[in-house]
Amino acid sequence: MEMKGYQAGISDFTGSDSIVFGISADTLEDNRKFAADLELDFALLSDVDASVINQYGGTMEQYAGIARRVTYVVGKDGRIAYIGEGGEAMDPTGAISACQGLGE
Repeated sequence: MEMKGYQAGISDFTGSDSIVFGISADTLEDNRKFAADLELDFALLSDVDASVINQYGGTMEQYAGIARRVTYVVGKDGRIAYIGEGGEAMDPTGAISACQGLGE
């Protein structure tokens, strides 16, 4: 599961002056339970109307707006520095590398 991979590598993100959070279309209560079950140290944001998810192109249109797994690294300038999709989104390696490269 991707969230466990991000949790396991959380120190690699914090060492790069980065903030990690997840966004899902699930309810706040569902996200709280999910975060507690996985013992996550980072926030899961609830986007029940998928407005943010849609702005980033993160929905699967063939499945009536269900969010797909995508990882974005957004720089302090607001520009997207990295996008990982599918299996790549589940492995934090690319996101960690992108975060570490933002300070250069």
